[in-house]
Amino acid sequence: MRAAVSFKGVHKVYGRPPKSVHALNDVTLDIPEGSFFALLGPNGAGKTSLIQAMAGLVRLTSGQISILGVDVEADGAQARRLIGVVPQELVFDPFFTVRETLRIQSGFFGLGHNDDWIDECLTELGLLDKANANMRALSGGMKRRVLVAQALVHRPPVIVLDEPTAGVDIDLRESLWRFMKRLNTQGHTIVLTTHYLEEAESLCDRVAILRKGQLAALEDTTALLAGGSLEQAFRKVLAEAPLE
Repeated sequence: MRAAVSFKGVHKVYGRPPKSVHALNDVTLDIPEGSFFALLGPNGAGKTSLIQAMAGLVRLTSGQISILGVDVEADGAQARRLIGVVPQELVFDPFFTVRETLRIQSGFFGLGHNDDWIDECLTELGLLDKANANMRALSGGMKRRVLVAQALVHRPPVIVLDEPTAGVDIDLRESLWRFMKRLNTQGHTIVLTTHYLEEAESLCDRVAILRKGQLAALEDTTALLAGGSLEQAFRKVLAEAPLE
């Protein structure tokens, strides 16, 4: 099976000695195309650095990341067309409506006359009645829904969700996972980071666990669950001897 995302010897160091931080340390793994993949780890494990590198937002110290065979650093423009990232932070322009925001995002990818897909995203995410509302008038949960729609507006084959349900209501969780499962069955690769391990356990078919910037575990979900719950497997990995 082709890799949707491939990490080869990925290192990321912030700062200079003696105060440098080795955020990613020789991470090598493949995320299979069409999978629903969980990227787990405690705070500070390197998950966000890995996602930012996937999105081309930070340059690696060494190593390579490719999206469907496209090198993120060598051909960043093409790689960005292949990936949609929902960030943790609520970043938005307060001067536009929801629909304007999504049309502008479509324009970044050279997409015009994209309203049919925009309407489908708005409907699936419970935003259709907010389409003409100004972004600054939305609640935090509604803004997060718009961030999801922005990441999907160019129909990327790889969708990355960085803590998408942190602090949101049950309605958004249910509508988001329903939509993501549908897109996954249509062939989209979904990469999820979450502290809600029950979400990863029920949704994901493969799990990677980062610890101190290194890959500590990479298994099919069914294999990890052989000894109990995903939470038990997660705690066991984190309790092991420190990585070098």
